[in-house]
Amino acid sequence: MMKNIFFVICSIVFLVAVSNYLTKEQIIPEEAIRIRVIANSDSLEDQELKKEIKTELENYLYSELKDIRDIDDADIVIKNNLPKIESIVNKYTIDYDINYGMNYFPKKEYKGITYDEGEYKSLVVTLNEGLGSNWWCVLFPPL
Repeated sequence: MMKNIFFVICSIVFLVAVSNYLTKEQIIPEEAIRIRVIANSDSLEDQELKKEIKTELENYLYSELKDIRDIDDADIVIKNNLPKIESIVNKYTIDYDINYGMNYFPKKEYKGITYDEGEYKSLVVTLNEGLGSNWWCVLFPPL
């Protein structure tokens, strides 16, 4: 009977430890740069436009940042590529705003993890009026 209780307690401790380990791997590091694309509206057309732009930006920027290991170097790469970022977005729409710096992010729950609202270093692309749903993820470091 004592062996069974001991086994159950050990199993619970193990499961909690594994759960904590897996959760920590998905938390955004303190030194991170995010990317966010905000759609003009929630219409199907505006959401599709947001997805196309986010996919092209994501692919381009991840290729530029893939070998970067330091946040200061990542910052320089992103700043140096702002004209290219603008040209990518401009292919899709002429009414947009791009802001690279400290930007507000609302609270988000994703896969059981809550990401706090706050000001974060980020590249934010707002399409037209920016009243639609947004997409965001970590740009650097790659998770």
